[in-house]
Amino acid sequence: MTPRTTTSKLRKCLSVIAAAGLVGSATTVAAVADPPEDTPGRGSKDRVLQRSLDALVSEDKFPAAFAWVRKDGRTSSFVSGSARLGGQVPVPHDGYVRAGSNTKTFTAVVVLQLVAEGRVALDEPIETHLPGVVRGEGIDGRKITVRQLLQHTSGLPNYTEHIGLEDFARIQHKFFHPHDLLTAALAHPAEFAPGAKWKYSNTNYLLAGMLIEKVTERPVQEQITERVIRKAGLRHTSWPQPGDRTVPEPHARGYALSSQENGKVVDATRMDPSWGGAAGQLISTPSDLAKFARRLLDGKLLAPGQLAEMRKTVDAPIMPGWRYGLGVLRIPLSCGGAYWGHGGDIDGYETRGGATDDGRSVGLAVTALPGTFSDAEKSAKAVMAATDTAFCN
Repeated sequence: MTPRTTTSKLRKCLSVIAAAGLVGSATTVAAVADPPEDTPGRGSKDRVLQRSLDALVSEDKFPAAFAWVRKDGRTSSFVSGSARLGGQVPVPHDGYVRAGSNTKTFTAVVVLQLVAEGRVALDEPIETHLPGVVRGEGIDGRKITVRQLLQHTSGLPNYTEHIGLEDFARIQHKFFHPHDLLTAALAHPAEFAPGAKWKYSNTNYLLAGMLIEKVTERPVQEQITERVIRKAGLRHTSWPQPGDRTVPEPHARGYALSSQENGKVVDATRMDPSWGGAAGQLISTPSDLAKFARRLLDGKLLAPGQLAEMRKTVDAPIMPGWRYGLGVLRIPLSCGGAYWGHGGDIDGYETRGGATDDGRSVGLAVTALPGTFSDAEKSAKAVMAATDTAFCN
């Protein structure tokens, strides 16, 4: 999920394992699959992005990297690497991935739609809809607003730091109920007073999902599907049903580290994503994620007033210049301006991209989290640099 939701202990573990050379690498197989029919011939700018993806494979050791780009009225698809470790298996263009925290933007859209309908108010306390639910040491739902949940300024502890995600083998096939996740979070004290500062917490979106269910009296996955996925015309985005541990075909396999197996790389494609919930459970493709961001910015999903609220940002000290709105990041570009998107990290896949106000849209994915095969910080920055290249070249 985004930002990386593991503990600092795991971060150090990933870096040590990568530095020690205890993980394998992938062989580059650039553009090995047949491109979509609307992909034109490769130009010089396309070659720049292709080289950037190739470097993610050859230098940062991601098994596969792929991107979908639309700008100047033109759509292009790029792939590099292998869809499976241990061989040269063609990477499918625009293959399915676990979308991780991109889910948060979908959840925020539904909440803002409910605001437009007069059923929720951004600056009312979450207590209004979930009475007595949000309580703990320094935690009081009467003092935390809906806006603070969507903007990560609530001060709530992050449940993903307390459910054992650092041990992937133990949670890979474990089902989590949302109330158990909330209990895990609320067993820990508040990080800070509501509104005092910004800090990413998946618990905020766990509660946003509960809010949606309470107000609509329907499952959050149904509301996201009907109100966002179908409305945006996303044909390759879905919420896995309970018990579904698969990724649809075609896909490149995703990989993760298993602390139970002394840092061995394991196939993470098949897993139970229930711990992600409204904060990170969706499956999608790079093109669908880019199209979603495009249609969001174009006003196809939210009324002007709610879209304006979504775009009101606060400083998000993840990387220089990053700012966080309501379920969406504003990320500066090296070529000027910025793009709006979210990104997602979940074991096996990392996704980045979004859309600009001038019509560009990008979806990019790699098939492991930074730190799985090489230095975590370096490889994370490399993915961001490739995303910037996709927008700017």
